[in-house]
Amino acid sequence: MAHATQQVDPKLDLVFERIVNLSPERIWQAWTEPKHIVHWFTPAPWKTIDCEIDLRPGGIFSTMMQSPEGQNFPNVGCFLELLKNRKLVWTNALEPGFRPANLATFEGADCGKFAFTAEVSLAPHVDGTRYRARAMHQDENGRKQHQQMGFEEGWGKALEQLVAYMQPR
Repeated sequence: MAHATQQVDPKLDLVFERIVNLSPERIWQAWTEPKHIVHWFTPAPWKTIDCEIDLRPGGIFSTMMQSPEGQNFPNVGCFLELLKNRKLVWTNALEPGFRPANLATFEGADCGKFAFTAEVSLAPHVDGTRYRARAMHQDENGRKQHQQMGFEEGWGKALEQLVAYMQPR
């Protein structure tokens, strides 16, 4: 896919990168199994109360987020690329089966009406995994809105929750 080899465009992309003390395999499990997603995906005090995954290109990636006030916000996307334990790519610009999403119907508490494609890359590191998330936006307004929503803080908190949840007990 063309996007996999593109350079980061600072006008359109947001990037989050950390070294985490988990194996790529554990992070992959956290990202690809609904029973795990509901425990870490949404930064607290928000919650993820439901998740549906069909782990194949064109398959559904759906979460139901719940605000601290109890309001529910559905998020439906489509997987584009999957390299086990290495890379996950999905978008909210497409619905399952690669059908174009109707952005005019996007709902959300300040979640905006912007399309983005997310790429999560995992690489083995001496201290665990180099975790890199990249959100690619259609235009500068979408990128700006996503950044103002707290992209770095939100994705950082979610990753902290993922690591804490997936640590061996």
